[in-house]
Amino acid sequence: MTVIDAKGKYFSDLNAEIKNCGDGEIVVDNCNGQRYIGSGLENKILRINGVPGNALGAYLNNCDLYVNGNAQDATGDTMNGGRIYIYGNSGDATGYAMRGGAIYIKGGVGYRAGVHIKSYKELRPVIVAGGGSGNFLGEYQAGGVIILLNLENRENPAGDSIANGMHGGEIFIRGVKASALGLSPRLVAENVGADAVALAGVSKHIEEFARVFGFDFNKIMESKFLRITPNTRNPYKQLYVNN
Repeated sequence: MTVIDAKGKYFSDLNAEIKNCGDGEIVVDNCNGQRYIGSGLENKILRINGVPGNALGAYLNNCDLYVNGNAQDATGDTMNGGRIYIYGNSGDATGYAMRGGAIYIKGGVGYRAGVHIKSYKELRPVIVAGGGSGNFLGEYQAGGVIILLNLENRENPAGDSIANGMHGGEIFIRGVKASALGLSPRLVAENVGADAVALAGVSKHIEEFARVFGFDFNKIMESKFLRITPNTRNPYKQLYVNN
């Protein structure tokens, strides 16, 4: 295991030091806003103590990142694979355009989480947050899965304009009613129980969230989920022709 003290280090110097370490486990102490940490990283386990800056894990490949605190904006930007675990909250545009891998956040996420998230071939990216999100969750979502566990049991944990422009993928929100979300008619919402969540391949990600962050998986799964998908009957027809 390699330990790096990030105190006072410029972001590019810190990132070069991380990338020059051999394969294995790396611990970064005293992280304080350095950006692009873990960008394009492969075949490593990276543990960060402190608050990393924007674009943590951008273009991440086969690597696991752990953040013992909060993360800032654009975590997992365009990531291809690997896993990011955040033991606090994550900022705006978490998972921007990600096309593989998984991001697990113990708390909540900011605005535009999952914007442009997409699937690619066998890759199905996943974002799981224990809390809620800011406005525009899943904006222009084209694939993958976004899961809000809503562990605070809020009536509307997703803010306004959820899934604006969504044309692929799925969003699962625990313990809410569609009427509380103000969903667009271009979306389809259905209540599903634990069996349906399991069949959709989603429960394994919730189980991983519970394992890592110390929650009771069975308790989480007692509540139903609202599954949101795009209306497949040409949801944007009205934008282009008169009906």
